Amino acid sequence: MNTDITVIKDRKVLSMQELKDMGFSQYKVSKLVDEGKLIKLNKSFYENVDYQGEESDFYYTEAYAPNGVVCLLSAAVYYNLTTYIPEAVDVAIPRKANVSTMPDRPQMNIHHFTDERHELGITEVKEGKNGFRIYDVEKTVVDIVFYREKVGIEETKEILVSYLRRKDRNLNRLMKYAEQMKCDKTLRQYLEVLV
Repeated sequence: MNTDITVIKDRKVLSMQELKDMGFSQYKVSKLVDEGKLIKLNKSFYENVDYQGEESDFYYTEAYAPNGVVCLLSAAVYYNLTTYIPEAVDVAIPRKANVSTMPDRPQMNIHHFTDERHELGITEVKEGKNGFRIYDVEKTVVDIVFYREKVGIEETKEILVSYLRRKDRNLNRLMKYAEQMKCDKTLRQYLEVLV
């Protein structure tokens, strides 16, 4: 097996287990950290300094928030639903889960969701050999409406208007999620005003 880090230029964040599976021993990983080719993020994950590809703060989600899902304004930005640029990545984790270490960069806002809210509407995004979990567009819109006080009323309105303009919108899925998340009345009121 080739244990030269340059063979993985297409991965930004790697777990210790993934490195071991590729043939890197604990000693070799420590040596790569000493040489400045890997940056230790925490006890289980490393950042690849030689990464060559599109950058995304979302790639760090799994390292810092196991079971984390990109949500709220960060997901809205991903789906081009808002012009607002959040200062931190919004990440949902199950209510009883904990995050042991928080990064300086990228900043993350951790949101504790109930198990039902957390599990609903997750989709996996693969960008080359990198990936992250994010809520689908309808779940994102429902969460924005549910947390409108936290997100901001103007941002909520902009996101709903942008969503309604999408050709690929699925209003049936949107209303189904809203009913499951118990915010269908609020969503209907917004839709009546906007449509």
